[in-house]
Amino acid sequence: MSEGKNGVSRREFIQIAALATAGAALGPSVLDAAEEHARSAKAKTFPQPANSARARVVLVRDKAAVDASGAFNATVLARMLDEAICALAATDKPAEAWGRFFGPKDVAGIKTNVWNFLATPPEVEDILKKRIASCGIPLGSIKVTDRAARTDLAACTALLNVRPVRTHHWAGVGGCIKNYIMFVEDPSAFHPDSCADLGAIWNLPLVKGKTRLNVLLALTPQFYGRGPHSFDPRYVWAYGGMFVSMDPVAVDALGAELLRLKRIESFGEDRPVTSWKHIGLADTRHGIGVSDPKRIDLVKIGWREKMLLA
Repeated sequence: MSEGKNGVSRREFIQIAALATAGAALGPSVLDAAEEHARSAKAKTFPQPANSARARVVLVRDKAAVDASGAFNATVLARMLDEAICALAATDKPAEAWGRFFGPKDVAGIKTNVWNFLATPPEVEDILKKRIASCGIPLGSIKVTDRAARTDLAACTALLNVRPVRTHHWAGVGGCIKNYIMFVEDPSAFHPDSCADLGAIWNLPLVKGKTRLNVLLALTPQFYGRGPHSFDPRYVWAYGGMFVSMDPVAVDALGAELLRLKRIESFGEDRPVTSWKHIGLADTRHGIGVSDPKRIDLVKIGWREKMLLA
């Protein structure tokens, strides 16, 4: 397919331009309470969040998720994910909760992140594959990929989006919204203006309406860094948490706030990083979720010490 002047295919360029103009009018309604989450999940309708709605996010933490050496405890991680999905689906039965988001008729895939310094842990990928498979989907058919998302996940009807949260040179924050940048031919085309229009990707036919769950990992987040591909272990800490929601904008808004609060705690001030304007624009311009903390219902589970988020 031919590429436009910014490296995006001509078809995508036209779609993105139209979406940027149409903005929030394209976003369907959101689930704004536990009961609605459960009802819509059970019916497999999975509407995307809209600007006028509320979003529900579950933050689950466990001190034992990461040990002193930085190793992950798979048993603890599995329990955390089950607790979070139960809270999101308003049930105390993990099998029932997962079954409300995935089913035997789905072609399922996991969009992960493989950045060398802070990748999605294999333990988390393995747990998520098994949980999706438990819903009646053959384990071997569930693809897990990052850089091959555009091809390997194209046929999927149900996506699970998972990655760690960290500061990012171009976008300010690398989160669930940005994780879908590999669904376009030329990711660098979205770098200008602090990656302002990342939300437009979510309205492209390749992914629109397919995402069942977003898991923003805050197990060992990176809260500060300068320069492209910056990694500094001094700015990574064992928070032992995960944000889980149907809304990618809401989890990113909370993840960005968590990193900001950690900078204040560590430096005595919020040291500047690139603006994460794409989170707000994903709400107000592209209509894919809720960025206003006042419209995000945060459910907290588990370890409360130094949670930072009120």
